This record gives sequence, structure tokens and C-alpha cells, in this order.
Amino acid sequence: MAVSQPSIRRWTTKHVAKWLKEEGFSDYVDLLCNRHRLDGTSILTLTEYDLRSPPLELKVLGDIKRLMVSIRKLQKQNSDVLEELGYTYEGWLSGSGAHSPNSIQGSDWLYNGDPVRDSDEPVASLSADQYQQYTNGKYKQHTRRLDPEYWKTILSSVYVVFVFGFTSFVMVIVHERVPDMQTYPPLPDIFLDSVPRIPWAFAMAEACGVVLCNIWLLVLLLHKHRSILLRRLCSLMGTVFMLRCITMFVTSLSVPGQHLQCSGKLNSDMWAKLKRAVAIWSGFGMTLTGVHTCGDYMFSGHTVVLTMLNFFVTEYTPRGWNFIHTLSWVLNLFGIFFILAAHEHYSIDVFIAFYITTRLFLYYHTLANTRAYQQSRRARIWFPMFSFFECNVNGPVPNEYCWPFSKPSILKRLIG
Repeated sequence: MAVSQPSIRRWTTKHVAKWLKEEGFSDYVDLLCNRHRLDGTSILTLTEYDLRSPPLELKVLGDIKRLMVSIRKLQKQNSDVLEELGYTYEGWLSGSGAHSPNSIQGSDWLYNGDPVRDSDEPVASLSADQYQQYTNGKYKQHTRRLDPEYWKTILSSVYVVFVFGFTSFVMVIVHERVPDMQTYPPLPDIFLDSVPRIPWAFAMAEACGVVLCNIWLLVLLLHKHRSILLRRLCSLMGTVFMLRCITMFVTSLSVPGQHLQCSGKLNSDMWAKLKRAVAIWSGFGMTLTGVHTCGDYMFSGHTVVLTMLNFFVTEYTPRGWNFIHTLSWVLNLFGIFFILAAHEHYSIDVFIAFYITTRLFLYYHTLANTRAYQQSRRARIWFPMFSFFECNVNGPVPNEYCWPFSKPSILKRLIG
């Protein structure tokens, strides 16, 4: 008496291995069943994209096509199971990989302001919880939702506030360790020696920073995924300034200009040091708020803030916003020039600040956008905070905008 075949939902890897052998794919039993443990549900939802891409990466085109034909037969026989899983058999045949049974309406996801389209085929529009991925002239659709995880954003905000407070205290310490100007005159610097000092330049640099900060706050306010953006800014800014605490503490450079009047030992006891640190922290370390410091030269905190804000503005606004991008870069570069023209930092301070900030920003976003840290043990070890903050963010954050507040009742009556 023949033994009835169990439902595909109950298939184990052994059942899948038996099916593969019956279909003539014995060579792939070890790869699919032993190494990747595909069961009945897994084999039913397998797509050609899955076969071609890591970790499977099948290389023989004929085998890929023949295996897909067999899988589609299996999907047709178990179309009811596919529907229970949230897919339709017609969706798989169209090459999209996975479709919702419901009709799909809405606007395309935008990545950096542009629709992600690499094929010439017409593409169905997507809802706000879906995005598109295209390979080999086909496109896939995945249900996707970016969880704001507000509690992580709060943690990152506490982290950056703590780092800023610690930085302020370290600035008080290094101020008292500034080398005497008579014994240690300013170091030779090609830019500072060639460009005469402009007294008002540093105030202009901070003004550039204030304008750039207001632009970023507007982008953050209107961005749909503002919680993720704020979390990334706090994480990166805190990490760079923590590194700055170390560099300016371990090495004390002489002042870069004779105009700087730096006298050590301003605060005799610890309480006075803490009061001075609170004054620096509450004034954001800006001369516009009356804060004046010395000794924090390696590397430039003003350059870090200008560059970080510029990169966040240009990353999280659509590519077509050329005016905003140009303005952001102009403010960044002019701000750096004004810092040097004011002779408040050595050229090397500004260069290192710009380099570290840009590299860390690009490295962070490369890991986040490619999900590389999931396969990289090194990334998880060296960037545990990154892994914690980004573990639930799947791929690039799309640039979508929405009004953060509900419409007032009068506007609802006027425009619906």
C-alpha cells in the first residue's frame, strides 16, 4: 500500500532532498538541504533571484532554468499554500518574486530621491511599506517596514549629550595644559603663514554652521524616517567627538596664532572646572555664545560639525535638490576656510577632522546600506554600537517626506 505524501508545509529537508532527486537535481541536495536546510516552505518560496545571488550562487544557467521550472510546477500544485503565506502564484510567474494578494497602489520608493529602476519593463507602483529591487531585467518586491525604534533614538541622544559633556570637561583640562607661548611659539603652517588673519572669520564660520544646522533640522522635521536619521547623527557625532577627546588630551599643541590669549590654570579646584565645563557645554563651544577655549587643536570640532551636517543634508535629500546640495557644500567649504582664515586651528587640524568625519560617515552608511555587518564578524566586534542601532534597519533609508503634525481643523475643512 502506497504511503501518502505529507503536505508540503510538513516537508523536512529529507522530503526536499527526495523531491530534488526525483526531479534530477541530485547534485544540489547537499547545497540546498544539508548546507542551507531548505524545507517545504522554503523551497516553495524560492526564486530565480535566490538561486543566482549569495549565498547559493548557482553558476550553471541550464540548471537554474530547469530547477525553476520544477519549482514553478510545485508552486502551481500548492497555490493554496502560497496564498496562505501571503503570495499569489500569478505573482511568481510574472517574475516579481513575491506579490501580496491585494492590489498594490501608491507611490514608488525613492532612494536618494530617485526611483530604483534598472530595467526597461513597466513597474507597478508600490505602497509605503514596500520597495523594489531589480536584477537581470526583473524586479522583486518585498514587504518592508522601517521601525522608528524611538527608544534607541533616545539612547543615542543620551550618548551624544554625555559625549559633549565629557568633551567640555576635557577642553577645560587641555586649556590648563596649553604650552607657554613664549617658550613654544606657533608651529610653522603653510596656510597660516601665507594667509593673513581675518578677525571676523571665525564668527562667520560659526554662522555657516548655524545656517547648515537649520537646514538639517528642517530636513529632519519633514523626513518620514526622522527617528532613524537622528539616531545615526547622534551615533556618528558622539563617536567622532569621543575620538577627539582622546586626541586633544594626549597631545598638547602650541597655539596657532599670537592673537590667542591663553593662560593656564584658570580653575584651581574641581568644582570650578565643572562649572567651566557646563558653561562650554551649554554654549555649544561657540564663540558666538561667549565661549573661548584654547588647546583643543587636534582636531577641529567646528570642522566635524560642519562636515557631518553637510553629509547628512546631502544624503537624506533627493538627488534633484541641486540648490540645497550646492548650498550645503558651499557652507561646509566656506566654513572650513573661515576657520583657517581666523587662525584658530592649524591646517592639519582641519584636514584630519574632515577626513575622519567623511570616512566614518561613508563607512557607517556603506555597512548599513549593504547589511554587510550581518556577515562580518569584524564589524560586529569593532562596531558593537552600530550593530545595535542598525540591526532592524533593512537596507537604505528611502527619502520620503511627510508633515510631522496633523493638519489643523481649519485646514482640514479647507483642503480636506
